[in-house]
Formats: sequence, structure tokens, C-alpha cells
Amino acid sequence: MNEIFKYIYSDYYRYYGKNPSRWDLVKQIMMVRNHCFVYSFWFRLASKKNPLYYFARWKHFRLTRKYGIQIPAGTKIGYGFYIGHGVGVVINGGTVIGNNVNISQFLSIGTNKRTPAVIGDNVYIGPHVSIVEDVHIGNNATIAAGAVVVKDVPDNATVGGVPAKVINQKGSGYLVHNRIDVERLKDFC
Repeated sequence: MNEIFKYIYSDYYRYYGKNPSRWDLVKQIMMVRNHCFVYSFWFRLASKKNPLYYFARWKHFRLTRKYGIQIPAGTKIGYGFYIGHGVGVVINGGTVIGNNVNISQFLSIGTNKRTPAVIGDNVYIGPHVSIVEDVHIGNNATIAAGAVVVKDVPDNATVGGVPAKVINQKGSGYLVHNRIDVERLKDFC
């Protein structure tokens, strides 16, 4: 259960820039101040066996239908996951997502060949992006709005267009704010 709360706390930190108290978590979940964080909370609880597992699976299912965010429970997502403007998000369950990743509305990560994408750390994915098949997205990458990614994206690259092409390799044009330090989390909880 401690491992699950490390993920939840890291997600909270990405949204609000501070470590949550238990009361902060209760307020967020009960009052639904940010539906994207609430979705992340129930996704994390539904992804691993714990005392709330079955209730969390039910809640995750309900929120998936309510918000149109389809991320199957158990999808491998690292610490500090941030969903901006969560609506119309579809992610294949086999996708691997690193730490401190931002995703935006109308994102589709899919595959027809059971070889989904692998996304590195500190990645910003803009709105209306499609990532198709066995694509590797490097660390500190930025994917511009409306891009269709069908080839690998190198580290520190910004890509855009249809199909996506490297625009520059100077690092992210968008900052991934409130990054969580994964080394710091090892001593947490």
C-alpha cells in the first residue's frame, strides 16, 4: 500500500507543487476539485491489489465513462503523472509511460500489433496527438499539438506535424512543472 501512496503523492505534487497532507487528499477526492487528479487517484488504487482494490476498480470504471479518459488499470505509468484538461484520452494498456509525463486532451496512444509506445521521463504531450505502434519517445521530449507520431523521438527533441518530424533538439519548449525527484521518493512513506 505504501508504494501506491508514493504514486498518489507524486501525482498530487505534480498538480499542486506541494506534498499533500491526508486532509488535502480527502478534500480533493471528496470535493472533486480537479477531476484529472481524482481520476489519477482511483487509477493508482485500481492498478495494484490493496484493501480498496475492488471498490477502486469500480470507481475507476465509472470515472472512465464519466470523463472519457480510457487508461486501463495496470498500465505502467511512472511517478508524477499529470493529465491536463482530461477528456478524450485513450491509452493502450501495454503502453509504458515514464516519470513526470504531461498528457493533454484528445490523446490517442494505440497499436494494432500489440507493440504499444514507450514514453520516457519528463515528456510533454500536447493536445490532439496520436502515437501509433512501437514508438519510443525519448526523455525530455515535447510533442506538439496535433502531431501524429509514427517514428521514434530522440531525447530532448521537439516534434510536430503529420507525420511528426523533429523541429529542434534544444530541449523541451514546454516546461514540465513540479517535477518529482524519484530518488527522494525512495525514503517517502
